Amino acid sequence: MKPKVLIVMGSDSDLPLMEETGKALSEFGIPYRMTIASAHRSPDLVEEVVRQAGKDGVEVIIAGAGAAAHLAGVIASRTILPVIGVPIDSSPLKGLDSLFSTVQMPPGVPVATMAVGKAGARNAGIFAAQIMARSDRKLAKLLAGYRKKLEAGVRKKAEKALKSGK
Repeated sequence: MKPKVLIVMGSDSDLPLMEETGKALSEFGIPYRMTIASAHRSPDLVEEVVRQAGKDGVEVIIAGAGAAAHLAGVIASRTILPVIGVPIDSSPLKGLDSLFSTVQMPPGVPVATMAVGKAGARNAGIFAAQIMARSDRKLAKLLAGYRKKLEAGVRKKAEKALKSGK
């Protein structure tokens, strides 16, 4: 099955975090491919990966990078596919630098930016699913079911908290 989402990370050290994105996509049955390409150390490879994604029918690209974190922006400059950025907290600045680098895009080259770290990596997969669900009813139903499960979990915890307060 051809990948619908491409996950690109700037370094192999980003893999443990970006695996959260893959887990979220798998929960919705979305095929994906992961690769490593650095905006600074391998810009030609980034260009090649983005070009191939377009040929392969990829619908969304998710880019995770730390420190200067230019990967999502460079990818967005090379495609009209939606690009989701995941700032990674891999520097002494604990991801603040990555967040600013990913979110502060110039007009005309948008990147949807998630939270720093694990929650952002997971949300990137869910957000990609939401983008694709606009034209995929089966996926839309899966997302609706997922949201109902989230709500049921909160209600269960609320009931437990109320009981313990008596």
